[in-house]
Parts: sequence; structure tokens; C-alpha cells
Amino acid sequence: MSVTSMGEARRGRGRRGTTLAPSSPALLTFVTSWQLALEAAGKSPRTVRSYTDSVKALAAFLDAQGMPSGAEEVEADHLRAFLLAEERRTSAVSAAVHFRNLRVFFGWLVREEERPAPSPMDRVDKPKVSKKAKAFFDDDELARLLRACQGTTFENRRDTALIRILIDTGMRVSGLANLRYDPEEDAQNDVFLTQRRLRIRLKGGDETWVPIGKKAAAALDRYIRVRARHPHASSPWLWLGSTGRGVAHMTDSGIRAMVKRRGLQAGIQNVHPHRFRRSFADHWLAAGGSTDDLMHITGWKTYDMVREYTEARGVARAHQAHARLSPGDRI
Repeated sequence: MSVTSMGEARRGRGRRGTTLAPSSPALLTFVTSWQLALEAAGKSPRTVRSYTDSVKALAAFLDAQGMPSGAEEVEADHLRAFLLAEERRTSAVSAAVHFRNLRVFFGWLVREEERPAPSPMDRVDKPKVSKKAKAFFDDDELARLLRACQGTTFENRRDTALIRILIDTGMRVSGLANLRYDPEEDAQNDVFLTQRRLRIRLKGGDETWVPIGKKAAAALDRYIRVRARHPHASSPWLWLGSTGRGVAHMTDSGIRAMVKRRGLQAGIQNVHPHRFRRSFADHWLAAGGSTDDLMHITGWKTYDMVREYTEARGVARAHQAHARLSPGDRI
């Protein structure tokens, strides 16, 4: 029996165009509850949206294909069909994101006893994603980005400080955007210039200290001095905008737009915050920094993340080793 035929039989479909109600609550009825659970777990708005969008996309696909959409009815074959369709419609990367999100969702349904164990995702293989070389910034490109921000205006000093911190720490843009500034109250302040460190919140709500270098601290000090004259200087957020609705808090989308704009001014394509993160890890290891120290600074909790971000450096080290040890050069 085909997946579609199986789905029709399980839902009790009659003649074409008529569908009986599923025998268990539809997946979509759980989206709001799951969103609340994700928010309670401290997931970022971007993560929550990604997770819930995957469930909505799955439900829409099942309905369009006449497959069962009840929480207890969806099986591995239906999920495989959805992921394959998404891979063909978009990309393997997009399908892999749905795989991750749905694995978490069905695991939650099982824990909430909304579906008998086990999860159907346990029998679904992750879509294979071909690894591609990710671009890093070289020193010349970073210098050009900083030159694009030269000047004494509010925007120039703010953007220089932001880019200096991204270069110096590879900080996640969400952590960077949500730095607080209140020099009168340490509990509400994340900026400690004399100690050259910042307090950031990681995924899941944990906090950690991130060190910054002397040049980044000096750039941040210059920004804070010009920030004091901003109309929204009393805002609890460190980064302030200059136009638009988010003047009192420059969010992660504002930072993304800024680095893209500065990249175009510097003549550099594909400038985004995550590229700084990869570049920081690459430069750190190239300079002889330890993996454990790198994990503390970036907030990574597993060595898998280190390998994910620094694989290209391993290839470069292998090339350098070959240049020293080439068997052919000895003959």
C-alpha cells in the first residue's frame, strides 16, 4: 500500500473530496501549547518560530496529500515523504532543519503523553546535507570593514564598537544585541570596561563572561561616551538605533542590517554576524589558542560544535603539514 493510500485508509477517507475527522487531535492543535513550552524553556523567538513553522509546514503537507494529521496517527512514512518533498522543493539544508525541529516536537508529544511512545522520528533518517566550504574573513577584509566605520558620528562609533566585538569574540548576534547598560546598577549591567569583559546570555538562559581586547574596549568606551548624548540614553539596552522604530534598542535584525551595509561599503560580499563567529574560531586556532578556551569564549558546550565551526582550519593545517612533510619533495 502506498503512503497516500495508507493515509486515506487510516483517516477513513471516502470518495474524493470527503475526509472524516482524525481519531486523535490534529497536530496544529498543539502548536500554541508547544510554543508556550519552548518559551518557558528560554528558547529565543527565532528558535520558537522555526520550531512552530516546521509543525505548520508538516500539517499543511499532510492535509494536501490526504495523509493523516492526528498526533497519534502520523507515522515515519509520512514524515519521510514530507522531508523528501521539502528537500526537492527547497534544499537538503531546509529539510534537515525540519528534521531537527520535528524530532524535538514529537519527543515533546511523547513526554506530554499526547502520543503513545515511541516517537515516529526515531525511525526517520536525517537528510544528508553536503558540506560546503564556509567563507572566513581575512585580516585585509576586517581592516576594510573597520575603515568603512571611521568617523566620530554616533553611527560610526557604534558600528566600530559592534564590529570590534564581533571580530574579538565571535559573539552570537542575539547575545550581542541584548547586552544591557546601567553603570549605576551592576545587576542590570553587562558592560564592565575596566575588567574588559561582557556578560552575555547563552541559548537556554545561562550566563557567561566574555573577554574583549584593549582595542574593542577602547572602541566601546568611545561609543558609550557618544551614547550619553543620545535622546534615548536612559534605555536599559546598550545598543541604540538612530532611525526607525527600534531607536531605544538596536535588535539582532538591526545589527545584521548594519554589518551587511558596512560590508557593501567596504566592497565585501556576504557579510553577516555568523561569519565573524566562524572567522574568530578559525583565527583563534590558527594563532595557537586552545580548544577548551575557545569553547568558554564562544559558549559552546560540546566538542561537536568546535568541529562544526573549525573543520576548515583542520584542512588548512593538513595542507601546511603537507607542505613541510611532502614525500614527493624528498625525492
